[in-house]
Order: sequence, then structure tokens, then C-alpha cells
Amino acid sequence: MTQVDDRRARVTERSRDKFEERRTELALATLHTLAELGYARTSLREIAQNSEYSHGVLHYYFSDKLDLIAHAVRQYEAVCVTRYDEVVANAEDADQLRADFASTFFATLTADAAIHRLWYDLRNQSLFDDSFRADVLEIESRREQMIWRVIARYCEFCGTEPAMPSSTAYVMVDGIFQRALLHQIAGRTDEINDARAQLGAVFDLLSSHRSG
Repeated sequence: MTQVDDRRARVTERSRDKFEERRTELALATLHTLAELGYARTSLREIAQNSEYSHGVLHYYFSDKLDLIAHAVRQYEAVCVTRYDEVVANAEDADQLRADFASTFFATLTADAAIHRLWYDLRNQSLFDDSFRADVLEIESRREQMIWRVIARYCEFCGTEPAMPSSTAYVMVDGIFQRALLHQIAGRTDEINDARAQLGAVFDLLSSHRSG
């Protein structure tokens, strides 16, 4: 490659990086607008009307609403899928891990309810639209791994082996979370307390298989 070609390649790469950085910035900035509107009510124009960015700017960086929504959720999940890693790293015994996990679990249920609602909305839509199905499946896999790190460490503290595979553990924990989210949005606090008991029961069940 000549020196001129090398310089052009670096310029092209920098331009591409700046373009992706701007896409990420816009996606994160409009994430809460997306969460409030939901999938069915969202278009780039509606997002623009509910944010500080013009329709022209959004259309330049994203081909359509699916492109924007998928990019926004990927960026959010990049943070979310490590949400419990600090809990695992800081835990000194099984009781602390269990308590800190539950605390973080229900704290994000309250603080990020709108964003979680968007995620489940997008996951449901992927049953009908295959344009972002691969993204959803990738995020699901990463969420499963996140939960498994918690379960595996908890069982290690307890001196047991996980009683179920990671996929089953994830379905159980995620099911509790999704149902609790519905009750959270509906303002049904009694059901949230039931969810806490359900989560505890899952930990007991998953750590019930003695090693050796």
C-alpha cells in the first residue's frame, strides 16, 4: 500500500468511527423517548418530535426506526449484561451474594422500568419481524450468561452444583422479572413482594443439587 493509500485508509477509518460514535450518541439520547413511545407508536419523525434532534439528523444516521431501536437497545444492554458482575465480584459468601443480587434486581426494576419495557416489547416484535431477530437472540444469550455467573458463584459458595442448566435458570429468573415488571407498571406492590419470595425460591431450587 502506498503512503497516499495508507493515509486515505486512515481518514476513511476515522470517518467511519466518528459516524458510529454519532449513531451511538443519538441512540442513547433518544432511548427514553423510544421507551415511552414503544415499538408500535414509534417512527423516526415521532422520535424527533419528542427529542431535541431533527428528523433529518436521525434519518441521516439511521435507515429506519428498527435501525435506531436495535442500536439503542444494543448499547443499553452492553451495560446491562454486566449489571450483576460487581455483585458477584464483591460477594464474600452466599448470603451476601443472594441479598445483593435481589437488591440490584428489584432496584433496576423500579429505576429502569420504561427501558425494560422497551426490551420486552422489542423481543416480542422479533417473533414477527426478522430484521432485528439476530440482535435479540444475541442479547438473550448475553443476559443468560449474566444470570449464570450469579447462579454458578452462588452454588460455589454453597458447595453445590447448579440443579439446572443455564438456559432453564435464565428462563426462570427472567420470567419472574418480566412478571414483576408488569406489576410494577400497574402499581401492584403486593405482587412485587411475591416476586421477591419467588426469586428466593428459585435460588433454593437451583442450589439444591449437592456436589460430589
